[in-house]
Amino acid sequence: MSGSVRHLYVHLPFCAHRCGYCDFVTVVGREQQHRRYVDGLLAELELERGLLAERIDTVFLGGGTPTFTATAELERLLGALPTAGEVTVEANPETVTPELARMLREAGVNRVSLGAQSFQPDLLRLLERRASPEAVRSAFYHLRDANFDNISLDLLHGIPGQSTASLEHDIAEALALGPEHVSYYELEAKPGTRFAHAHGAELERQAEAMEGYFDVVVERLIEAGYRWYETANFCLTPDRSGGRDLRARHNLAYWVGREYLGLGIGAVSTVGDERRRNTPRLRAYIEALARGEAPEREVEPLDEATRARERVMLGLRLDEGLPFATAESSVDASALGRLERLGLATLRPDADGPGTLVLTPRGRRLGGAVTVELLA
Repeated sequence: MSGSVRHLYVHLPFCAHRCGYCDFVTVVGREQQHRRYVDGLLAELELERGLLAERIDTVFLGGGTPTFTATAELERLLGALPTAGEVTVEANPETVTPELARMLREAGVNRVSLGAQSFQPDLLRLLERRASPEAVRSAFYHLRDANFDNISLDLLHGIPGQSTASLEHDIAEALALGPEHVSYYELEAKPGTRFAHAHGAELERQAEAMEGYFDVVVERLIEAGYRWYETANFCLTPDRSGGRDLRARHNLAYWVGREYLGLGIGAVSTVGDERRRNTPRLRAYIEALARGEAPEREVEPLDEATRARERVMLGLRLDEGLPFATAESSVDASALGRLERLGLATLRPDADGPGTLVLTPRGRRLGGAVTVELLA
């Protein structure tokens, strides 16, 4: 009997190099373990297959650098995964060859998220990225040549030493390529990372400029015909995309509170009334699944109050907001009134029902701070 989960995340942790600002679950090199890890992923998929619906909507391969995984193993994995309407693979530019791009397309991938980060050589060096601006452009063209018509570029703002002029240059370079989707994240250096140790003080000094930097991002991308549909995400508007809805469907599932299954080390699943996180330890993961056992997991019970608060926190990241009927129990009415007076949030009337809660453009720029204020 099939389950109800329609979204699948697969974690491929391998990287050629660990960037100083990264705090994801990653493993450097270990080429000799790629095959055993894919064996583990497929064994975990078989153990959990009963949770998945007969037809699923999205598959997302993230990392790490999925495209650093040995090509034969990546191809084997893709061939064994369920088919879905949207199949996304994250890629670092230096790993994308014409052969890899063709393999991905032939294996059923129809969306690639390309980690560009910047087009400035000095900023790429500071970020410890291996790809040059030329490599980013080459990777993009290899994907186009392989008939990919849904490519996302990941970029960063708030990099130490990044000026408004260099930010404008990065945006112009990205727009010249014409991606269907752009993700523009504020650089975060998590405590304990090499980057935080080396650049933490400068990032603190630069924090006040972040809102202004992001204003530039939003204005330039909207002017160029992109919809600012989520706090850090933009897609071509339907009139620019042949009527296609180019929002990232997999990520939308997270933002609107859908169930999802995660496979691999450190992968998170939210199914029913619990959230679980797989062990981040590569050896323990591989060995457990080789024995036919599920990997060690942390399990967090999810009560309705927690889920309702999360729906508000994530749903208000979207430009369409969320139905107030689903948010009312978690929202502080006096805080909502105050934020409405400040022009940061509004309750948009509906033809029927209590309306839709949305953040104003200014409220969305301030992001999480406004949402925290709203929560009861």
